[in-house]
Amino acid sequence: MSIAHGPETVVLKPSKPTSLLAALLLHPNTVVSTAYLLRAVWDEEPPATARAALQTCVLRLRRLFAKYGISATTIEAVPGGYRMHCDTKTLDLVQFRALAARAGTAAGPGEELYRLREALSLWQGQPLANVASRLLQDDAVPALEQERLRVLERVCDLELAAGNCHQVLVDLYESARRHPVRERFTEQLVEALYRTGRQAEALAEYRTVRDRLRDELGIDPGPGLRRLELAILRAEELAPAPPEPARAAGTTAVPALPSGASAPVRAARAVPPVPAFAGRESDRRAMAARLTAPDGPRLVVVSGAPGIGKSALARQTAHEVQESFPGGVFTLQLARPDGTPVAVEEAARLMPEPATGRRLVVLDGAAGAWQVLPLLSVAEDAAVLVTSRRQLAAVVATHGGAVHRLDVLRSAEAHALLAGLVGAERVAAEPAATRELAAACGHFPLALRIAAGRLLTRPGLSVAACAAWLAEDPTARLALAEDAGLSVPEVLGQALDALAPDLREAFLRLGARAAGDPAAGEDDSVLEQLVDAGLLEDGPPGPYRMHELLRIYARRRVRTHEATASAAPR
Repeated sequence: MSIAHGPETVVLKPSKPTSLLAALLLHPNTVVSTAYLLRAVWDEEPPATARAALQTCVLRLRRLFAKYGISATTIEAVPGGYRMHCDTKTLDLVQFRALAARAGTAAGPGEELYRLREALSLWQGQPLANVASRLLQDDAVPALEQERLRVLERVCDLELAAGNCHQVLVDLYESARRHPVRERFTEQLVEALYRTGRQAEALAEYRTVRDRLRDELGIDPGPGLRRLELAILRAEELAPAPPEPARAAGTTAVPALPSGASAPVRAARAVPPVPAFAGRESDRRAMAARLTAPDGPRLVVVSGAPGIGKSALARQTAHEVQESFPGGVFTLQLARPDGTPVAVEEAARLMPEPATGRRLVVLDGAAGAWQVLPLLSVAEDAAVLVTSRRQLAAVVATHGGAVHRLDVLRSAEAHALLAGLVGAERVAAEPAATRELAAACGHFPLALRIAAGRLLTRPGLSVAACAAWLAEDPTARLALAEDAGLSVPEVLGQALDALAPDLREAFLRLGARAAGDPAAGEDDSVLEQLVDAGLLEDGPPGPYRMHELLRIYARRRVRTHEATASAAPR
């Protein structure tokens, strides 16, 4: 962090005033509570004199500002905390976000690329490198890095779409090496290498990442990488595709599949189990019985909220019943990494051909009945397992079958999942803290796996400390910077952004209400559509309810929107 005054730039030394300044700058034009500032400055339990010392830090900052011609009123004391006034001329972070927002409304890809490059030029070195606050290093730095990486991904998309494969290779080599689990960079690198005639290097990059994912996380590469590998092996031409318009400032829009390239489909004779899978015993038994039944409809739909564990349950069930399907198990991803649905015609082309022996087809991430119904006619001879946030009533009404609507894990199931991921001994040593951690994660499987990832990468971190840290802001902190798919705000944001504007507003409005029945005065059709989208539970004859993690996310999204709106240039 530094202060620039004309040609002079002063890099601030690590100190308590520097930590205070960082905490205020991270929330420009927003009231930052005294309690948060005390934690940001002192990390551990603040001393009894901390409030007085905080005022002293503010005074020192104001004197420093005066020295460099900055108004002392830039830091404003308000009831409950402090607010720092910043605009695009005084704070790079505000300027970066404003440029990203303007890029999202650009007239064309050339202007968008120019704005995003201009925004990236504001990043110099590691964010908050001279800030000693552990709270800000653990909380704010990963969030800032996510903002930068989203913009960089979009820049690389635009460069590839423009055919600038050679020019973007330097960015992609560095990004893929520094963020090996963030598959989009590797996907872009593989595409750029292949389109510049370096087929062997492209395949080597793919296989390096594939092996790392399997060895370290027990998962296969995502659909984009698998699609590219198949296209390279077939020597298909990857013509530059025009980029889709950016959905919002700083988000990544994944280009459409190149002509002739394959969508994400995978056939497997041996389906591996989900690492540390826990719970859902009754669902698994019932699903297995229906899928392997000799007569009648063999169709199962797994629905529920984003991050509730639909795909994991489908994969685990497929693993457990695979011996009943000598014709193979086939998985087709119906959503791209950015959440956009795969076109029906494209998915239909990649449905497996009839084979000797019974087959199981898993349709993962269906956007709605419109996407599933045409595919069922192609898979008439197979058992079909579909996952979707939606309940797909039209599918089961016309084809029979069963719907398994998933709720959050029970307390014992969440405990078992954490024990399987982190280690039984570590969890058994802190049983009360483990329960608190599961509660902070809302008992959502995705959130629990993210929390476990944090504990695994920090062997010295206690479960209690992790639980307390997450509980302060769960929907912001439940994210692993390397992969947007392992991020609660990303996953929930994709689900919410896929809704019509009136439904988004209704969800945010409901989330602002107290727990209990949030639906008083709301239109029944709106509520039912939110239930169908997986963002609201139950309904007539019982009350509607919203999972607490979704409620926290809704409130945070409203606060973030308000802060961004106040910071935007007028």
